[in-house]
Amino acid sequence: MKIGLFIPCFMNELYPDICMATLKILKDQGLDVDYPMSQTCCGQPMANSGCSKDVETLAKQFVENFKDYDYIVAPSGSCVSMVKEHYAPFFENNSDYDKVKTSIYEICEFLHDIIKIEKFDVSFPHKVGIHNSCHGHRMLKLGSASELNIPYQSKLKNLLSLVKDIEIVSLKRDDECCGFGGTFCVTEEDISVSMGKDRIKDHLDSHAQVITGADMSCLMHMDGIINRDNENIKVMHIVEILAGVKYE
Repeated sequence: MKIGLFIPCFMNELYPDICMATLKILKDQGLDVDYPMSQTCCGQPMANSGCSKDVETLAKQFVENFKDYDYIVAPSGSCVSMVKEHYAPFFENNSDYDKVKTSIYEICEFLHDIIKIEKFDVSFPHKVGIHNSCHGHRMLKLGSASELNIPYQSKLKNLLSLVKDIEIVSLKRDDECCGFGGTFCVTEEDISVSMGKDRIKDHLDSHAQVITGADMSCLMHMDGIINRDNENIKVMHIVEILAGVKYE
């Protein structure tokens, strides 16, 4: 099984430690992991801004870079959703894209559904709240959306439950948007910040020490608000907890 590791561009630049934690988790499972050096942005910021020609260029480059791997794994639900849900207009009856579309996974769904991991040999003795980012939660089905009124399930919670000593806290609104929304946080700053503050307050009210999730973009948005408001809570990407990174 050959794995192509897809690292979102902003994470490569701003959060290299999380990228390495992703690699560590995959390597710890004995997987053959490769990082194609010619990879770049998936095109999501351009799509959000209406720059379709730029998206097409990046989409074709992405497929060319990753078409030969058995699986493509990334630590970002929104970027995976971009590839799966928004590349189709640029690929008509294209077998390479069809293969990429069905073989790309956000790392939590890969560990949960493909590897079917049963334990993590790490301890995290802290109270953790789970932020369910919209793309991963609703488009990739990492969890059950509350508005559907269907039985509760959460792949993130199932994975975190395999970590020793962790305490997962209950939230009042556990799948509400944080307000990031890519370029939305720039064009609608006030609304975005207000939504982010609501999500942080829900975690604080639940006495969480850490907010975790599968999308660093959402966590980055909330982390900025936390730092500005000097709130006593920390954000950590879920791969950091699963890889055994210590809370500081």
